[in-house]
Amino acid sequence: MPSRLRFFLLSVTPLLASLALIAIAVRQQQHDLHARERALVESAYMAAKKTELRNYVELAQSAIAPLYDTHLDDAETLKAAQRVLEALDYGIDGYFFVFDATGRNVMHPRQPELVGRDLFELRDVDGTPVIQQLIASAHAGGDYVQYVWQKPSTYTQTPKLGYAVSLPRWNWVVGTGLYLDDIQATLAQLDRQVSDNVAATLGWIAGIAAFGVVLIGLTGFYLNVSDARVADAKLRLLARQVVKSQEDERAHLSRELHDSTSQTLVSIKLLLESTTAQLARTGTVAPAPLTKALCRLSDALHEVRTISHRLRPAELDVLGLPVALEQMGDEFSSHADMAFSLRVRGEPARLPDEVNTVLFRVAQEGLTNIEKHAGATRVQLRLLFHAGGLRMRLMDDGGGFDVPAVRADPRRGIGLRNMRERVESIGGAISMTSRPGSTQLLVDIPQRSIDRFRAQREAA
Repeated sequence: MPSRLRFFLLSVTPLLASLALIAIAVRQQQHDLHARERALVESAYMAAKKTELRNYVELAQSAIAPLYDTHLDDAETLKAAQRVLEALDYGIDGYFFVFDATGRNVMHPRQPELVGRDLFELRDVDGTPVIQQLIASAHAGGDYVQYVWQKPSTYTQTPKLGYAVSLPRWNWVVGTGLYLDDIQATLAQLDRQVSDNVAATLGWIAGIAAFGVVLIGLTGFYLNVSDARVADAKLRLLARQVVKSQEDERAHLSRELHDSTSQTLVSIKLLLESTTAQLARTGTVAPAPLTKALCRLSDALHEVRTISHRLRPAELDVLGLPVALEQMGDEFSSHADMAFSLRVRGEPARLPDEVNTVLFRVAQEGLTNIEKHAGATRVQLRLLFHAGGLRMRLMDDGGGFDVPAVRADPRRGIGLRNMRERVESIGGAISMTSRPGSTQLLVDIPQRSIDRFRAQREAA
């Protein structure tokens, strides 16, 4: 190694290492300081909220104390107490509520539709049994419960801190709550400020590092031009490696583009062709823009080969896998002029998002291939839920094809390779058999893979 290069490395390496360690230390210190500051702010806010809540409930108890101390439990006395509590609001989002010990709502001034309903089993969006916890805390002498509830001013589900007390003789639980979105907003603003400060500090450190490296580099260039040329050659090599990495990524994206975008374009092309055919049947000449659109769409289909639709199909979220597949099959049957049938066996279970998406995309790719290449008249899709996992079978009565030959040809079979990669990515297995009059695609997802994704989702 040339002496000048050794000098350059010996100069740059300690500088970069020192600045890197300083950056790590600064970032860690700021992170620790922010964590302590955040916890302190949150604790102070929560303490203030709890004190405020307790005061509100004590105010409500004082307001109805004259009625409660009469030791009258008749309906008129209870109605009078309800009217007093209804009048004790503190802003649009501040109100008191009353439940009986069984969880039946007695009074709710902001949501009157809840009055009279048994809400003992009610859970919020996080699964918290809200009413059960409020009743339990009230019977325990008064305690705080954090849950999610609809905020009257915005009609959104918002974190809330509740506090309730028990009136045993009336069999009532009286409480109120304060929404915590202001705390979340304050903490978010604090997080942004800290993040900006960290970014600015690291930017200064990076600027100093860049300046030092440039200065040392210019010095090295001044001392020895040949060393600079060697360094330039290495940079060119690095650039080529970066370009190669980019090309690899583009190849990956090219494979992904085949599964969704092309399906959409095929669908549009078929609709346009159907429109053209309908116009022809009525004796109307297709407009020139329509013909031109078909031409350009064919060119686009030639260029687009794969797709990665990492976003979950909306049908799966709304309808579930079996219904989503049936809807897709009906649409396929209508524009492809093929009979389609879906049969589901076993007890359909809710599958993890990853499994749902892969099965939906594989079925979509399979139907597209059938429509483009099979020349079939009938397509059958079968879903089998069993103790060992899930099996999906797609069959058609088309002309068939040479499966090994298609897989071996690098210019063909992109869809088959994409399907295999997708299924194997979730721990499943895929196989295909084909002969004239019968082609079958078989996908098996073992139960352990399904359970693994469920565990990952629950852990997240």
